[in-house]
Amino acid sequence: MKLIVCLFISLFLTAPDAVFGQGNDREWPAYGGDPGGMRHAALSQISPENVNRLKVAWTYRTGELEYYRNNDAAEKAAFEATPLMVEGVLYLSTPSNRVIALDAATGAEKWTFDPGVNLQADYSEITSRGVSTWPGPDVTRKDLERRIYLATIDGRLIAISAATGKPISEFGKNGTVDLRKGIGPISVTSPPAIIGNTLITGSSMGDNQRLDYERGVVRAFDVLTGELKWSWDPIPRKTGDPAKATWKGKKAAQTGAANAWSILSVDPDRDLVFIPTTSPSPDYYGGERIGKNEYANSIVALRASTGELVWHFQTVHHDLWDYDNAAQPALLSVEQDGVEVPAVAVGTKMGHIFLLHRETGKSLFPVEERPVPASKVPGEQAYPTQPFPVLPLPVGPQGIGIADAWGVTEAERKRAEERIASLYSEGPFSPPSLQGTMVAPSNAGGVHWGGVSYDPQRHLLITNINRLAAVIRLIPREKLKEEENKNEALLRAETGLQEGTPYVLKRDYLFTRNEQGLKMQTKPPWGTLLAIDMNSGKLKWEVPLGFMYDPETYPDAVNWGSINFGGALTTASGLTFVAASLDGFFRAFDTETGELLWQHQLPAGGQATPMSYQMAGKQYVVISAGGHGKLGSRLGDYVVAYALE
Repeated sequence: MKLIVCLFISLFLTAPDAVFGQGNDREWPAYGGDPGGMRHAALSQISPENVNRLKVAWTYRTGELEYYRNNDAAEKAAFEATPLMVEGVLYLSTPSNRVIALDAATGAEKWTFDPGVNLQADYSEITSRGVSTWPGPDVTRKDLERRIYLATIDGRLIAISAATGKPISEFGKNGTVDLRKGIGPISVTSPPAIIGNTLITGSSMGDNQRLDYERGVVRAFDVLTGELKWSWDPIPRKTGDPAKATWKGKKAAQTGAANAWSILSVDPDRDLVFIPTTSPSPDYYGGERIGKNEYANSIVALRASTGELVWHFQTVHHDLWDYDNAAQPALLSVEQDGVEVPAVAVGTKMGHIFLLHRETGKSLFPVEERPVPASKVPGEQAYPTQPFPVLPLPVGPQGIGIADAWGVTEAERKRAEERIASLYSEGPFSPPSLQGTMVAPSNAGGVHWGGVSYDPQRHLLITNINRLAAVIRLIPREKLKEEENKNEALLRAETGLQEGTPYVLKRDYLFTRNEQGLKMQTKPPWGTLLAIDMNSGKLKWEVPLGFMYDPETYPDAVNWGSINFGGALTTASGLTFVAASLDGFFRAFDTETGELLWQHQLPAGGQATPMSYQMAGKQYVVISAGGHGKLGSRLGDYVVAYALE
């Protein structure tokens, strides 16, 4: 079945000035550029022909490094924010959840707002991917005060005046809604979605610690008052919901999570919000929640005005691998048999790309339910099949074998070979085991929270992926100390207590660490950037992204790629901008061919997604450069804007 992407993919791309700003200004009013998250800028001033003239236009420092030092927060901190630009002002959030307003042309600070988050509390991560703004283009009144909305890691939803940076007192209680009330100690790391006068947010919570986690409810609030409009639980609790039959076991009702911690997308014309749900608790053992576990690990379409379930599509059944839907669903339009079809593109940690009908959730390319390995862990019942898209083909490795062992020396390769040989694997979806399972892709593999970008003129979906394998082992709770005493490597591995189950999790990755950094144990490339032609569903090109070994010592390192977190931006001129890699470079590629056209060393790690806008006739490309504590990239507190010299 041939799919032809419509050239007029979205009204947003050719919207009037009311959407993009006045005169020559072109805005970036949502995290993903438009409410559907295409991460595409309809701008052409910076082009493949002149991108080599791109220079730093201005730099702003947030002061976050001092916050890290004062609060011992550097290890968990990550500057992942994508700024917004509306009405000539840039709005962004920092890892400590401060909000900053900057002049979009000069980077001059207008105001800052500090919500006073206690950074010494026990958060799984210290980050904020951005803020939201209202009113949007789907609100017709023009006499409304512009607001900025921040959701915090300590579970608050705050309304701020865009003009003054002060809380708006009539929202909630003195400008704040307590998101933890009635739920528990949740966090929020992604900006809320806004559709009309409704604000919708998910939540974030640490993984792998216990069975009875907080409920992963998605909630909608009145954008003016903060009054709760509706809530939806991704784990079906009500009798009569057919999905409840997919959760079996005496403790199934205690299961929590399946939350939506990533970015939501909205379709104002259809009154739909698209929710990327995640794994239920605990991530790596499902013996207390036997069954398919709908609506976890799904793309769920809800009626935005009421919270009513419209459809759902499950990307992983009975998740045992922490295969959250980490990427924002991207709303596209395609043509099928001469008819325009609204679609949703979903990239997963498995390296699968699903293309779904936006109104029904039916796949627009064939999807096969294929048999996968059974679990040998007492008490576990892995689901017998998993969904595999026929097109596009999976991106990244679908399993690892001894032939994939790697090292820069023969001794390193031998150690990698021995390690891989000691682990269990039967290919994709090999379940966790008592022996230790090699999982490829891992929970950090495939398409992560950086998501996808879409160029509607060229019909190309762009994404950066990780090719990273994990080692997952379940240890009977009563044998944990004994096993750790016998195996020093287990002491170094990440521990998930998974309380309420018979097993403790030990998770590690197929690399080793020393003072020089990571030593990879599987063949490169470990990170790539790729393009999929959405006419055919076929891969058009794929290139290594970044490097992790010093190219002066290892000249081939530029072909080995890098672990990467953050996303890509496409422009109408045919450029793809992306940082994300651990080497600290910001790069521009030719969207048609994947050719590297330009790169610039950032002052700190660029684990964020860039954005672009036009101000006073000049196009800017902006990225947050503050590094990532857990990944070990260089920490900083920079916002860097580029323009043609």
